Amino acid sequence: MNHPALSIRIQAACSELIWAVQLNLMWIVFTLAGGVILGLGPATVAAYTLARRHARNESFQAWREFWTVYRREFVRASLLVLPVALLATVLIGNYLYFAAQGTESGGLRIATFVALLALAAVGAYIGPLYVHYELPLWGYIPKASLLAMTRPASTVLLLFALWAIAYVTATLPVLALIISVGAWIYLNTWLCLRFFQENEARLHSKGNL
Repeated sequence: MNHPALSIRIQAACSELIWAVQLNLMWIVFTLAGGVILGLGPATVAAYTLARRHARNESFQAWREFWTVYRREFVRASLLVLPVALLATVLIGNYLYFAAQGTESGGLRIATFVALLALAAVGAYIGPLYVHYELPLWGYIPKASLLAMTRPASTVLLLFALWAIAYVTATLPVLALIISVGAWIYLNTWLCLRFFQENEARLHSKGNL
């Protein structure tokens, strides 16, 4: 590889890294602006919306567009995200509790872990689905569940990416303030858009679209 080509690749990688950091910062600021609970849903949907537009090489003013989506999706996004976040919080709390009980709660701990893994698999599709397809609000979770079950390779890849980011963040907690959420939303969106394209092409070839 010649030096100009290498330099272009390095610049592109740095640009994407900076974008993930900016996305992370916007998500944190707007989540906090809504008092966390009320800000989590619209901030997450706004982040996924901008990540999709960035992946499609659209030009936009990030902070202004983030605020626009945040306001527009405030109620609807909360109704989508908060139940999933609440369920995840309960499952994580239960898992930690059962883990602290030792071998006596081994079966319950394993069952909770499986449930948490299933929720993560479904949840990995919900954000990208919401910003890419127009469905009734109640239709996103069943659609995400169907994708998680029928595309096991894609689901495993998404779960591995989520685990890798979570592991690095647990090792270096400061990354949570710098890039972790932004990196996940960026990578999650990028991967899912390609999975959606593959799925649409497959359905089209079968005459289902």
